[in-house]
Amino acid sequence: MQITPLGDSALIVRVCESSAEPDEQSLRIVLEVVHKIKSAPIPGILELTPAYTTIGIFFDPLRVEAAAPESIFDSLAGQIRKAVSHAKKSAARTASRVVEIPVCYDPEFALDLDEVAQLTGLSAKEIVDLHRSATYRVNCVGFTPGFPFLSGLSAKLVVPRRSTPRKEIPIGSVAIAGKQTGVYPVKSPGGWNIIGRSPLRFFDAAKNPPALLRAGDCVRFRSITRAKFAALQK
Repeated sequence: MQITPLGDSALIVRVCESSAEPDEQSLRIVLEVVHKIKSAPIPGILELTPAYTTIGIFFDPLRVEAAAPESIFDSLAGQIRKAVSHAKKSAARTASRVVEIPVCYDPEFALDLDEVAQLTGLSAKEIVDLHRSATYRVNCVGFTPGFPFLSGLSAKLVVPRRSTPRKEIPIGSVAIAGKQTGVYPVKSPGGWNIIGRSPLRFFDAAKNPPALLRAGDCVRFRSITRAKFAALQK
């Protein structure tokens, strides 16, 4: 496990070797380490942000310094290593939430469905059926607030990102790129292939937590009609 500073109020904990592709084993290890750190009485930690092979730890330097006047980084790194090595392994095992997400795959919302069909050789119906029949895992949340990176996409739906990204993606757009799928929680630029849209709100700054999904969640997409989409949006 490697721990390195990230500015004056954060650090990065690397718990696995770097990997360009989502890996179930790496995700399990990252989530176990997150659980162990959360369970430890370490003063000053404000937020833990898991990613594919790393965890971002944001802290209050004044609270850490008050608890350990010596080197802030050395003190915090030592407490993290102790928490990870001493905690019981079984305590880190937590059940994954299963979140069902309604998606309307109508052409009005599926801006790139025809292009995906050309790239994969599948019909629009086959693409939708494959996408909604899988169970996905949230590997991490980022890029924009609340954006979930989901692994578990069928190999038949693996397509490259768009050669020219869009300047603005509508809120709730469901998209695929490479071996992953995801949902755009806010209006933003984006280069993934849009195949539908969800009426759910994936990020709300007024809520705690603000993001609908978190790392480790299992996600299933449920196809809905245009009328149902409109009803759920109200």
